[in-house]
Amino acid sequence: MRRIGIGALALLLLGPASGWAVDAETQAAKDEGMIAYNLGFLLDAVPHLEVAAEAGDVDAMYYLGESHRITHMGMTREALAWYQRAAERGAPYAMLRLDEGGACRLGDVCPEGGDDWRQAALEVTLPKAEEGDPGAMGVLFDVYNTLGQPEETVGWLERASEAGHVESQYRMGHLIHDGYGDYPGEAERREEAESWYRRAAEGGYPPAMNHLSAQLSQRRQYKEAWEWMVEASEAGVLDARLSVGWCYLEPDTEERCQVEQDVVKGWSILSAMVEETSNDSAEWVLKTRGELLSDEQRKQAEVLAEEWLAKEPPLSQFPPRFGY
Repeated sequence: MRRIGIGALALLLLGPASGWAVDAETQAAKDEGMIAYNLGFLLDAVPHLEVAAEAGDVDAMYYLGESHRITHMGMTREALAWYQRAAERGAPYAMLRLDEGGACRLGDVCPEGGDDWRQAALEVTLPKAEEGDPGAMGVLFDVYNTLGQPEETVGWLERASEAGHVESQYRMGHLIHDGYGDYPGEAERREEAESWYRRAAEGGYPPAMNHLSAQLSQRRQYKEAWEWMVEASEAGVLDARLSVGWCYLEPDTEERCQVEQDVVKGWSILSAMVEETSNDSAEWVLKTRGELLSDEQRKQAEVLAEEWLAKEPPLSQFPPRFGY
């Protein structure tokens, strides 16, 4: 049975670039891999992430494991190998994946001094959280959830949220929306959930911007809903960019389209989306709305599309770090 030492590796937890310095070429490969991964093009991500992973980048190792696992809808030999390498370097989410896949029980790949990868993840994460690291507090939400300890799970999520960890604030909003906590009525529950979405959005978390926009639209606060949708689009949220482009093309598409029609701008946004992401919805809109533009407007849109293609950050679906 192979035992993997993790105690001395806890200092690597959540470090920038996973504690490894990489050259520009390696960083560029990782960036390309993460762009593809975040758009759901997992097979395209693999060769780029491999470059960074072989150079020692722990994040790349973990996301290689994710790419193989998700693509094949279950643990594979390749996924296990990359999770194992990431776990050896103190990556808690890789440890949780090894637990899910039965790596110790079925593959004799176990943490040093035990046979529970969940406990190993706790051991490398808890000290950081207790020292006040908001990111580590957020990781503990998933660790304690896998350990089946609901009070600790929610408690650390609350602490991470109060400490300003925006992803945890977003999760806190979802938790309250789905029934956590005692509130006099649904209006109060909705208000509290929205307050957490807003804090996460104002803190710069793109999925929260997009979600807050939808929540505001449901309450007919269309002006602010539009503003947050634009913010989400600028932050790279794919769905928000699609909505913004469609709104400019056809402002009557939905009520939160608080903008005057600009077919050139709308067409340019959607054209750039198709080129950057091969998005089916954007492509369908372009195929079915061609009559809205003259030939001259189409030429203008093609020029403007180049500016949208150059925008940073790149578009993303923002998949959760530890999802399904």
